[in-house]
Amino acid sequence: MGPDRASCMALLRTDLPPLHTAEDESQIPGYHPNDIQSAYELPRHGGAGRTVAIVNAFDNPNAESDLAVYRRTFHLPPCTTANGCFRKINQNGGTTPPPTTDPDWALETSLDLDAVSAACPDCKLLLVEANNNRLVSSLLPAVDQAVAQGAKFVSMSWVVPEQPAEVTAGDAHFPAGIAFVAGSGDSGYPDQFWPAASRYVTAAGGTTLHQIRTHDGYRWSETAWSGGGSACSLYEPKPPVQQDPGCPRRTTVDISAVGAPATGLAFYDTFSGFVSGWGVVGGTSLSSPLIAAMYAIAGTPGPTDRPNSYPYAHPSAFHDVVSGFNFPPVCTPAYFCAARPGYDAPTGLGAPRGVRGLRP
Repeated sequence: MGPDRASCMALLRTDLPPLHTAEDESQIPGYHPNDIQSAYELPRHGGAGRTVAIVNAFDNPNAESDLAVYRRTFHLPPCTTANGCFRKINQNGGTTPPPTTDPDWALETSLDLDAVSAACPDCKLLLVEANNNRLVSSLLPAVDQAVAQGAKFVSMSWVVPEQPAEVTAGDAHFPAGIAFVAGSGDSGYPDQFWPAASRYVTAAGGTTLHQIRTHDGYRWSETAWSGGGSACSLYEPKPPVQQDPGCPRRTTVDISAVGAPATGLAFYDTFSGFVSGWGVVGGTSLSSPLIAAMYAIAGTPGPTDRPNSYPYAHPSAFHDVVSGFNFPPVCTPAYFCAARPGYDAPTGLGAPRGVRGLRP
């Protein structure tokens, strides 16, 4: 394949003061696991025994210890190597970590592990660390390793520019019977990125998640996020389930979840050096692991299924995001960059409300 270095897409809020420790969870900014479960109508207990794989580059030496702080603070069950809930392996399946580290990717790893924990506290976690961010020699073997380890739900919060070989050499790494999810990008329209563009992957778009106070509590609403990626693919054939008329090939995205950093997730990271404790993070790097965790709650895909087709069979199971736009706010056709009733490129079919739309 062509361009070979992938970029991760975690977007950290830098307007918040550092919070190295927290005496109480109420001090921690950003959305908490209870918020994610409420907003997307997720069961508190679901997905038990199912493994969500996180595929990232480089080593985060503090991944397990930081995860422990996050889960303990928000009263989630422990997920450790000792109790069999957490596993960290390299792209070859061994336990020796990659030889190098990178602060951006370390932050990405912390985000992904915390996001899956927030949406599916009972899921198991498999962290597969590629040697580096080279696509062909490292990240794709890491994806293959996640599959070899038996994971049925795989989150990929990284992108490479689209290239002709993706249709054959790239997409061959996504066998049937596994829910692969990838972030669509954080630069608006057109974000023509792979693996989100793959016709075998669920492309996760980004929204802004609003908590709206009412006389008897609060409710949730979502709008398209200005940074959320959308595109008409350069090369990927259009899946039969997609019926939008403006793109003759694959359109991204399929479905969406919160991605705007302004309404991002609270997370804990001590290795990257960016926060040295608690921070708030977004990007479609957040949308991807959230949706992968929701697939895990929904159940194991059939062995010959392409789970990215499931949402198209159940559009009513999604909150239709009908307002907002990504950047630029005007494009042709308009639904490539602006939310509207029904399918649109920035938010797809909308955001899950429960997990019925992630089943056959």
